[in-house]
Amino acid sequence: MKELTHIDESGRPRMVDVTEKPDTPREAVAKGMVRMKASTLNQLKKGKMPKGDVLTTAQLAGIMAAKQTPRIIPLCHPVLIGDIKVELNLDEENSTVEITTTVKSVGKTGVEMEALTATAVAALTIYDMCKPIDQSLRIEGIRLIKKSGGKSGVVNLE
Repeated sequence: MKELTHIDESGRPRMVDVTEKPDTPREAVAKGMVRMKASTLNQLKKGKMPKGDVLTTAQLAGIMAAKQTPRIIPLCHPVLIGDIKVELNLDEENSTVEITTTVKSVGKTGVEMEALTATAVAALTIYDMCKPIDQSLRIEGIRLIKKSGGKSGVVNLE
């Protein structure tokens, strides 16, 4: 059985020691979506939501969340983030807002958690801002689709 990396010899949680790892370029891409009624998506598209500009607010919330990841995920290393892109695309055929987050860094550990956190918080922000007019909202499919850097190299999950 492989050694548990986040548990010390006493069974207590610990942060993994990455000090000896080399700095390498890192990138992670995460996706998710918020499903809603077609009428809600149409209102969002027109910028007529009661709580304001949903897409800009969600994009900013995602960026801010990525930067706060080590504060909310236990044992997650703080990393120097070089770039964060939170892209929101409206899929009218499926009545969804699709979220794609890309996070880049140069460091000793990956940025998967930052990309996933940004995607989740952007989705939660869309949910919060649309819920006054649509109680059928659903957050779906938050997942990592790609990561690169370190000894794993490029890993494509989709």
